[in-house]
Amino acid sequence: MEFHAATIDPSMAQQLRMYTIKPGELEAFAREWGEHILPLRLQSGFRVAGPWVIDETNQFVWILEHDGNFELADSRYYELPERKAMDPDPARHIEK
Repeated sequence: MEFHAATIDPSMAQQLRMYTIKPGELEAFAREWGEHILPLRLQSGFRVAGPWVIDETNQFVWILEHDGNFELADSRYYELPERKAMDPDPARHIEK
């Protein structure tokens, strides 16, 4: 398991996201997340702490931060044409 130091800004709204990835798909999910999800989140005004990959449990963990109305910004992110057009959607790798 690899650990990374993360700086968390307590003035920002934060959300811990923990995904269990389908067996054998962790590497593909992490790659697609880094290529597609991360850049779009950053362009949308979010900050990201992490990610962390836990091979033993097939988990992908990250912390998403936003300075402002997190729920509204998150909703707007999912309505972006670039997000809706993501094909294939990296979420297909998520088991839970």
